[in-house]
Amino acid sequence: MSRLQTQEQAVDSDGDSSLYRRDKEGTQSSHRMLGFSDALLSIIATVMILPVTHTEISPEQFDKSIQKLLATRIAVYLMTFLIVTVAWTAHTRLFQVVGKIDDTLALLNLACMMTITLLPYTFSLMVTFPDVPLGIFLFCMCVIAIGSVQAMIVGYAFHFPHLLNPQIRCSPHRALSRQHILYLVLRGPALCFVAAVFSLFFFPLSYLLMVTVIFLPHISKATTWCKDKFMGHRESPAHTVEPFSIDLHAPLSKERVEAFSDGVYAIVATLLILDICEDNVPDPKDVQEKFSGSLVAALGAYGPQFLAYFGSFATVGLLWFAHHSLFLHVRKATQTMGLLNILSLAFVGGLPLAYQQTSAFARQPRDELERVRVSCAIIFFASIFQFAIWTTALLHQTETLQPTVQFGGQEHAFMFAKLVLYPCASLLAFAATCLLSRFSTAIFHLMQISVPFAFLLLRLLVRLALASLQVLRDLWPEHPQQDQGEAETQSQLLPAPC
Repeated sequence: MSRLQTQEQAVDSDGDSSLYRRDKEGTQSSHRMLGFSDALLSIIATVMILPVTHTEISPEQFDKSIQKLLATRIAVYLMTFLIVTVAWTAHTRLFQVVGKIDDTLALLNLACMMTITLLPYTFSLMVTFPDVPLGIFLFCMCVIAIGSVQAMIVGYAFHFPHLLNPQIRCSPHRALSRQHILYLVLRGPALCFVAAVFSLFFFPLSYLLMVTVIFLPHISKATTWCKDKFMGHRESPAHTVEPFSIDLHAPLSKERVEAFSDGVYAIVATLLILDICEDNVPDPKDVQEKFSGSLVAALGAYGPQFLAYFGSFATVGLLWFAHHSLFLHVRKATQTMGLLNILSLAFVGGLPLAYQQTSAFARQPRDELERVRVSCAIIFFASIFQFAIWTTALLHQTETLQPTVQFGGQEHAFMFAKLVLYPCASLLAFAATCLLSRFSTAIFHLMQISVPFAFLLLRLLVRLALASLQVLRDLWPEHPQQDQGEAETQSQLLPAPC
């Protein structure tokens, strides 16, 4: 009996050791690699703004330069930022299918990430030479390479099924799942291939095709809705139904949206201090010659730049605070909320440009009006899309929001005030500069100073307003209530009808 127990223990020991050896050989969860990829993708999406922030604007022809800046570089930045988010979405969907990784799959993912890191360089070529098709061609080729590597990851994972999600691995319709994920991964690169071809002889059409890559999931969903609306919903055949299918229109999890958003906010805040380190460190020779060796006096000359930095960092931090407060009460993020969040992040990524504009007030005071308006516009769009997320969530509040922030909830009024503060402040500052253009710099700095204090006092102000309303309700005449109570008493005394 003891010999049999010893053999069973040996078998169990061998089984445990074999599982341990298999993990030791390289099979592990994909969660850490997905976190690394999310961090890298958020960095790449955010640093796309650097070629725009380092644009030299001529003081003599500022109006013409700012029109070119807004018409070309910012537009191309927004397009490329959104294309990177499309690649991030496809990558996240891919690793919903792939449950574990080994060494080969990890190296393939690193090759994909390396290709993604080339996107900012190709974007720099696009904005520097907007009339030369080579930048567009190279950008499209990078997207094609990213899709090709992701397709290789799909093929490798399905060739070794132990790497797949258990639900897909055990599904009898595994081939259909592979077709779904390949379609998701390759539809964007396929359009970029066509855009690369057109860039050789008619590059404006290439930009149109690249914009189509961004909105293709939403176009597909709208097409399906219209088809079901006008032609009737058709049930799928029984043989195509599988236990686990990839819903290409399903929103990403709230946790993934929060992680990617936090990465963008963190990188934007970091880019601000990098500009300080690069541009506002005095040269030792200038300190000796111009300031008699006084480093304090030399740093004092950079006072406006440091003021612009603190104001810009406060803006980034408070926008993140509003985003955090919003998603703290979100149960589920719909696809429309995800799109609005990405649009908000695209303008948040433009905040380093707003910092560059405000830090140039002292160097080029004659251009301050247009620079203030550019900064106000960036802040307005970054915040108004956050408010749009909130209003979209309210349309389906029972599914998307916690009860405390729904209509009539305890935190509803406070959340509304928190999300509407920056859009109103930036819009008011923009309108004030139109009426009082001479004081545009003072108006903008007043907005930067007052909004953080407003955030600190916001809860107190909202509570005072709600308390005042409650006092007014308590002071409301009670005669109608008494009359209603007497009527109810009399109705109870009357005999019930037969």
